[in-house]
Amino acid sequence: MRILKWLLGIIALLFLGLFIFIKVSSEAKPTGTTGAAADALANKVLMAIDKPAWDTTGVVQWTFKGAHDFLWDKKRNLVKVNWEENEVLVTLDETTGRAWKNGVEITGDEGDKLVKAAWAHFCNDSFWLNAPAKVFDPGTERSIVDMPDGSKGLMITYKSGGVTPGDSYLWSLDENGLPTSYKMWVSIIPVGGMEFTWEDYTTLSTGAKIATNHASKVLGIDITNLKAATDLTSFGLSNDPFQPIL
Repeated sequence: MRILKWLLGIIALLFLGLFIFIKVSSEAKPTGTTGAAADALANKVLMAIDKPAWDTTGVVQWTFKGAHDFLWDKKRNLVKVNWEENEVLVTLDETTGRAWKNGVEITGDEGDKLVKAAWAHFCNDSFWLNAPAKVFDPGTERSIVDMPDGSKGLMITYKSGGVTPGDSYLWSLDENGLPTSYKMWVSIIPVGGMEFTWEDYTTLSTGAKIATNHASKVLGIDITNLKAATDLTSFGLSNDPFQPIL
């Protein structure tokens, strides 16, 4: 009985410590100013990352945190996602697809769950791949925030779409408009204002710029195995990997 009380006391202290950490670490979301100036700053971001080059990128491959492997056919909006023993092909426009586990096709409810899981992985991990390219996505709101150092930050709020609509991101930019970090106010993280860097940019073969390293005080996210091309043939694939869902 004493041991149980001791364990419950330890658990209560841990929860209290977590609550205090969240309260102390959280930042209130700042209020920005919407309008033409905010849109102009967002367009400066698009120029810095070469959004036109990203738009002409037809195929992208990358690995997210060493855990999820993606092959994204941007032109047809199809994606192949591999994680653990799973391989899933998804038609992103319809959130439908086919799933295999250890090479055996999985159908029914379990197959549907794998397709939805692959879609959720893609939504999250493709955002980390190139979130700056999404500043004018449908359902976004742009505003300018006065930063403590006197610079202008760009707040993007996603009012609809994706897995967690309502999330907001405050971008810090260099003098050319290239993102250097952002602070997050998102539903899945209880700490408001958690900051991640956007650094170690690489230029894809198509010309688009991608940040491959995102670091915070407690977590690191890396983008590896990054490769792109204008189409599957240029990518080096003679067979269409998406044929099973066409």
